[in-house]
Amino acid sequence: MLKLYFAPGACSLSPHIALREAGLAFELDRVDFATKTTAAGENFLAVNPRGYVPALRIDAATVLIEGPAIVQYIADQNPASNLAPANGTIARYQLQGWLAFLNSEVHKPFGTFFNPKADDAAKANARDALTRRFEYLNGELTGRTHLTGETFTVADGYLFTLLGWTKYIGYDLAPFPSLQSFVGRVFERPAVQAAMKAEGLIKG
Repeated sequence: MLKLYFAPGACSLSPHIALREAGLAFELDRVDFATKTTAAGENFLAVNPRGYVPALRIDAATVLIEGPAIVQYIADQNPASNLAPANGTIARYQLQGWLAFLNSEVHKPFGTFFNPKADDAAKANARDALTRRFEYLNGELTGRTHLTGETFTVADGYLFTLLGWTKYIGYDLAPFPSLQSFVGRVFERPAVQAAMKAEGLIKG
């Protein structure tokens, strides 16, 4: 059975949502970053030497790391879920472009706020970077339901996860109504609520 190594509300929420959307059987193992151990007693650095979530154990010998790769693997386990277009299509490469953009241009600035060594100037620069990206994303989502059109994909689960971090850094999404509407739509998905309940992010 697949095992997802996670931390509540971290970027591992994205593949957690994907697993539930795909209807796959899996188990969760929570990572304690202070001790680098998991709830099941594993040494997490032996699972992922890079030291961060998500990581997805596929079998005894295989662990997949890095969120964009993990969510595509999950999507491909159940093509009927439509979480990702077929491999080799232009639509798939466009999805990969969205995942790359979110990973480098949205996820990365958020990291500054969770870095205890970051000073006020670094955080101000990161906030400015997020504002530029949110302006762009707000425009892209104006008039359409999801990033790639009308179909929910793994890119939407990733964006939803990232936008959820705005509450931790005191960033108000009110100037971006299309982003706010997007968050509301995705939150209503049963798989999303199930993942958030399982992580203790909302009450069950």
